[in-house]
Amino acid sequence: MKRAMLFAATLLLATGLSSAAMAHAVLVKAVPPVGGTVSASPADIRITFSEGVEPRFSKISVAAADGRAIDTGAAAVDPANPAILIVPLKTALQPGSYKVSWHAVSVDTHSTQGNFSFTVKP
Repeated sequence: MKRAMLFAATLLLATGLSSAAMAHAVLVKAVPPVGGTVSASPADIRITFSEGVEPRFSKISVAAADGRAIDTGAAAVDPANPAILIVPLKTALQPGSYKVSWHAVSVDTHSTQGNFSFTVKP
């Protein structure tokens, strides 16, 4: 009986650890919203991930519809929530479509990436 309980406890622990190790920072929310339209240029791009990210190894880039890179500041995490990665925009965005590309390294060192678009209304 003790051996069966020990085996069950070991199996539960191993399963729990492997689930935690498989975690990745996935996009949960973005401001401006994914596929959304905003009435004015945002001051920054904010992406909320499913877990904390390492700002030194994570990035957000923004490009206009014609592929021209938009100048941004350095990526940083929100001091109140390490799952929110923020990049300031150095200049106001003109009306049009923009593509946000992101690369995130979670605190457990797993890497994910993706992109989305949003539009600034005229």
